[in-house]
Amino acid sequence: MKSMCLWVMSALILLPLAVVPAGAQDRPDARPAAAVDNSQSVNEPTLQAHDPRYTLSIGDTLDINFRFTPEFNQTVTIQPDGYVSLRDIEDLRAAGRTVPELTDLLKKRYSRILHDPVLTLTLTLFEKPYFIANGELKNPGKYDLRTNTTVIEAVGIAGGFNEKSRHSQVLLFRRVSDQWMPAKVLDVKEMVKSGNLSEDLRLRPGDMIFVPKNTVSKVQPWLNIFWPSWGFRYPY
Repeated sequence: MKSMCLWVMSALILLPLAVVPAGAQDRPDARPAAAVDNSQSVNEPTLQAHDPRYTLSIGDTLDINFRFTPEFNQTVTIQPDGYVSLRDIEDLRAAGRTVPELTDLLKKRYSRILHDPVLTLTLTLFEKPYFIANGELKNPGKYDLRTNTTVIEAVGIAGGFNEKSRHSQVLLFRRVSDQWMPAKVLDVKEMVKSGNLSEDLRLRPGDMIFVPKNTVSKVQPWLNIFWPSWGFRYPY
């Protein structure tokens, strides 16, 4: 009886293995669902290297000119909340939009009180495009963004790396929204070594590059304590 029970238990354990089709474990789609890597979502924003249009921001000033109804001509400034106050229509949010986008929206709104309005929108005052260079650079700070400035060029504008820089993990921060500013890690050391600059992305206005400390710099304070003979004194 005891041997019969052991035989039944063995059969139950081996049964799930027996029903797996031959070769199924060798197929790529035979992996458990938990093993599928979904870390790269198709909806996740990616850093692009194309030339974007300028997006309006707080403090920008615009001239609105109507061709056939000049009495509606006006000059507006984007307020701290991102809106502009307009003549005879409700306020509109302008910050974050491009000039063509805001022009189309103005035409739609003014079409409620004007017949087929024809207008032009001219950006007259705006903040100069800039980028922030931070971290282990010789001259970190805020710099004007010139045309087609890449990450490596931005590092050079900020004086280049210092002796504490980690060249292989330069971070590029790019704002997607008010609540989201993802970072992309760039291996500048490998790009320069290989001569392949395909990953040397061009900056956009408001981008920030950050150069972290290398490993040696992180442990240097401990070396100062345990190896004072290197020319450093124990802090106490």
